[in-house]
Amino acid sequence: MKGPITTHVLDLASGSPASGIPARLEYLAHLNDWHPAGAGTTDSDGRIDNLLQAGHALRAGSYRLSFELADYHENAGRASFHPRVTIDFVVLDTEQHYHVPLLLSPFGYSTYRGS
Repeated sequence: MKGPITTHVLDLASGSPASGIPARLEYLAHLNDWHPAGAGTTDSDGRIDNLLQAGHALRAGSYRLSFELADYHENAGRASFHPRVTIDFVVLDTEQHYHVPLLLSPFGYSTYRGS
């Protein structure tokens, strides 16, 4: 079942989904006071369909989604510039779905608000 916050990681260098990437979701409770909100690892299709941990209700505010990429690139046999990517985003409406895709390559990345 899809949760309110999802992601999809695509590897632009290989042209395929990026599986096995650990991701961590955090919520900003107060200035510089980040709290764990969930975690997961991308599946064979590069997706995590529910990043929000059980018992954590989606709240309006700032979230941070971090992807650990060093092992992924190393396992692919290539050097990379970004061992980790962190995406900060804001949840304004808790009734909406927030999809945060990541397009990555060894020396760059891009993200956007998906659907």
